[in-house]
Amino acid sequence: MAQVSINNDLGEWGLSTDSGERARLLQSPCVDTAPKSEGEASLESLGRGTTSTIGAIFIVVNACLGAGLLNFPAAFSTAGGVAAGITLQMGMLVFIISGLVILAYCSQASNERTYQEVVWAVCGKLTGVLCEVTIAIYTFGTCIAFLIIIGDQQDKIIAVMAKEPEGAGSSSWYTDRKFTISLTAFLFILPLSIPREIGFQKYASFLSVVGTWYVTAIIIIKYIWPDKEMTPGDILTRPASWVAVFNAMPTICFGFQCHVSSVPVFNSMRQPKVKTWGGVVTAAMVIALAVYMGTGICGFLTFGAAVDPDVLLSYPSEDMAVAVARAFIILSVLTSYPILHFCGRAVIEGLWLRYQGMPVEEDVGRERRRRVLQTLVWFLLTLLLALFIPDIGKVISVIGGLAACFIFVFPGLDLCPPPAPPPPSPPPPPRPCSTGSQGLPASTPPLLTYQESNHQPLLITHLRLCTNPCPS
Repeated sequence: MAQVSINNDLGEWGLSTDSGERARLLQSPCVDTAPKSEGEASLESLGRGTTSTIGAIFIVVNACLGAGLLNFPAAFSTAGGVAAGITLQMGMLVFIISGLVILAYCSQASNERTYQEVVWAVCGKLTGVLCEVTIAIYTFGTCIAFLIIIGDQQDKIIAVMAKEPEGAGSSSWYTDRKFTISLTAFLFILPLSIPREIGFQKYASFLSVVGTWYVTAIIIIKYIWPDKEMTPGDILTRPASWVAVFNAMPTICFGFQCHVSSVPVFNSMRQPKVKTWGGVVTAAMVIALAVYMGTGICGFLTFGAAVDPDVLLSYPSEDMAVAVARAFIILSVLTSYPILHFCGRAVIEGLWLRYQGMPVEEDVGRERRRRVLQTLVWFLLTLLLALFIPDIGKVISVIGGLAACFIFVFPGLDLCPPPAPPPPSPPPPPRPCSTGSQGLPASTPPLLTYQESNHQPLLITHLRLCTNPCPS
């Protein structure tokens, strides 16, 4: 009897050696993806995080607060006043916290440790790739916003140092905005962006926290004890339309977006439980809400409808307390740019490796050349766009929409996994050979036609194959 077998070789059931099949999309080439031994895997599975509940709260607060703080007074003005701004933030806070809890639940269910891996595991390949591309575009746009913020703060500081009148253009080439942004970027940002590791992240976190709290304190103090030369514009009390209220959503989403970094924080906790995580993110969002509302309300009431998209630009250049706040923001942005660039570069690297089918374990020289090229292209593109897009409000409106995807879209898709494929249709019954010239009795089991061909036949059991075509 002829026998046909499929996948009977044990080697066919092993791990694929193709890097495109083995590598995660968001993976830097420095990540070791070689199969771990049994001992290493057992140790890794037994390892637990070391972050306490209080520590997790402050890490989430640090991830949430940032340069988006400067745009909240303008968001209150866009929304139509204090009441509309508070209502919008409180309503969105419910969905923001829900999204963070959903991501933790899906991370625990899928046993994945990063945002993009959770989306990849729960929603499938297409949604996973879309998430990776969205992260790359979001980090790219945020880097542009950081360079614009540097230029805005430097303009005010240089105006005081050069003793130029308020609102006057730069009289010298070395005080020109494009020159100062380019010089700062080449001297500080580019050298920090080329290395493959970002061990200075702890210093960036410290500067970001100190700078954010200092800016909030200065804005509140300046509202309570305003300077004489500061005259507020019209104070709106109601929105012009509902559309105007929703125009403030991108700024709020950009400010509260901490979802991408929340999944690693959840997995780093000593007790990564969804119930505990719910308390962590609730406390963190309440703290962030207090900071954002204090900045937004006091900044809006200080300047009214005349507030700038970057609230620090509305203050006089000669104010030394505000000048210190500008210096804090510049230092925070200088160290935050390389971190965001590292995340975007890792996404691009993973996509490139998968597309090319290149092995991750390659020589160091090729990896270094590719990393330097990616960094230079990323850096030059963000710098050029920042030089010719001076309005940070336009950039925030774009990347704020992408931040809304991380808050609403992808967590919602995690709750709606793709439907299972339909069950395969049953194979058609075999055509029995008819009696006639062969003179086979009626009790003979049915026979199946077997013809020579170049295609491998399917696995067939409990049937006898005719060596010659059955007669019609």
